[in-house]
Amino acid sequence: MALKKDSNALDNKQEKSQNEDTPLLELTNLEKKKEIESQPLELSKGNDNENGFLEFGFNQSILNSLRNKGYKNPTPIQKAAIPELMLGRDLLGQAQTGTGKTAAFALPLIEKLSDNNELNAKVLVMTPTRELATQVAESFKSYSSESSNFKTVAIYGGTDYRNQISALKRKVDVVVGTPGRIMDHIRQGTFKIKDINCLVLDEADEMLNMGFLEDIEWIIDQLPENKQMVLFSATMPSEIRNIAKKYLNDPAEILIKSVKKETQLISQKFLYVQRHHKLDALKRILEINNEGVIIFVRTKLLTNSIAEALENSGHTVAVLNGDIPQNQRENTVDRLKKGFINILVATDVAARGLDVERIKLVVNYDFPFDKETYTHRIGRTGRAGRSGEAILFVNQREKHFLRNLENSTRTKIEEINIPSNKIINEKRMEKLIENVSESSLAKDENEENKALIVDVLDSLKEKYSMDDSNIAMAAINLVIGNKSFFVDEDDSWIHKQNNTDRNRSNRNSNNRMRNSNRRNNYQNDSFETYKFNFGKFDGIRVANIISSICNSTNINGRSIGKIQIFNDYSLVDLPRDLHKETKNKLKKIKVRN
Repeated sequence: MALKKDSNALDNKQEKSQNEDTPLLELTNLEKKKEIESQPLELSKGNDNENGFLEFGFNQSILNSLRNKGYKNPTPIQKAAIPELMLGRDLLGQAQTGTGKTAAFALPLIEKLSDNNELNAKVLVMTPTRELATQVAESFKSYSSESSNFKTVAIYGGTDYRNQISALKRKVDVVVGTPGRIMDHIRQGTFKIKDINCLVLDEADEMLNMGFLEDIEWIIDQLPENKQMVLFSATMPSEIRNIAKKYLNDPAEILIKSVKKETQLISQKFLYVQRHHKLDALKRILEINNEGVIIFVRTKLLTNSIAEALENSGHTVAVLNGDIPQNQRENTVDRLKKGFINILVATDVAARGLDVERIKLVVNYDFPFDKETYTHRIGRTGRAGRSGEAILFVNQREKHFLRNLENSTRTKIEEINIPSNKIINEKRMEKLIENVSESSLAKDENEENKALIVDVLDSLKEKYSMDDSNIAMAAINLVIGNKSFFVDEDDSWIHKQNNTDRNRSNRNSNNRMRNSNRRNNYQNDSFETYKFNFGKFDGIRVANIISSICNSTNINGRSIGKIQIFNDYSLVDLPRDLHKETKNKLKKIKVRN
């Protein structure tokens, strides 16, 4: 049987690729085998004549939609799959999320249905999760946006059943849904399947992992026998190959093997953290990067507790887990996309298929169960050629899991430290300066606002005799508010933990002693301790001292060493080679007047 022969060939190609140091991206079908290179989806800056999608013979409405979306050249999987699907062939494809596979099957199906005027659906797309169903349906709608006659409906659990029935009664070309809700509609006769001529299984391996095998086979058996079948899967386990052998007819086979290029733009890092310090470490990470973040945890209960703690710290946070109603889930994702929410705390299943462009950071708060889970998690950032960052929390017991993960992904994950008070305060200062600078450069087109600002400045100068520097200080003080601007928490646990973990994993006792001496020598050689006659009784904090020193001298905050505050005095380590003029300024320094 021809199909069996080529399935074995596909297995051999996979085994060969896994044994190579640099995995290859490969295309195979029944007629040819050809190696091709991966590339991200390119954005168009030219006209239709420069559009690589012209070669497929798409109608003008599709080309217009692609141009509006900024698509210029097809990705490898699109180049391989679209011609086969346009010919009506069955297709078995292995490809990761983010390679452009949705467009690979959506565009040729839209082209084939462009003249369809029948009432019942012609195409059925099955996905493992509600989020992916919504995403695929939206893709169909965007690719067919220039055609008013093309209709796509998404059906899945957690939403109003009556609205779905109403939508299915009207003219519809494509139905996208999850197995359970599709079965419900078929059984009740609300989904007419007699005209279905194409079935797409998207992320088939994930559907099998979620226990949908029997549901999938039941649905396939209900559909018309004479139909085109398209099966896409990120991995190719034996169960997927069995489905292909059983249901696909002489399929074209496409293998987009997982390669390092897919995650090259994602900066992968890890940090050692004790379990009881994980939440504190997370808060410190979010001090550095808190815009467009997904935090992955294992349990629904943990999503709520972490979200509550982060909200109390002033972050805009939302939760995504299996208990969230579908309409709320959709609203959450929409708010995340629009920037009303900066941080999402999610479980793995709930975030399956989530595609939000502005995600810049993924935090693996709980260690992932396996390579596939880790790959899926970090794949939520670095989408479509953009860069991203992924941070993995690791405790002492998980060290060997980390080594296994690096081996299986063939990626070296860089170690980082938990941000200290000094690093966080530097970041806050940089952000404040950046915001003030941007505000000063911003052009306010509102003439009333301009006039009001001028009146306020004139009044402050004339009535209160304030000069420009005093006004600027007052304005910045209003921005900062009553809370302490700098972090002044005890961060000794960070230094202790970082040193302990590093010493355990990388140094023997002799190395520890040698490095400790080196640090002490550096401290003694580079710094000199200054005593200031103010302390706790004066209400002084570390932040006050740093601010006063920086404002009164030319000393950079990064140059200030250890600060110790006692009841009636404080000790501050400052660079040893200070100029005489700077030392004189330090003698006259005032803190909180």
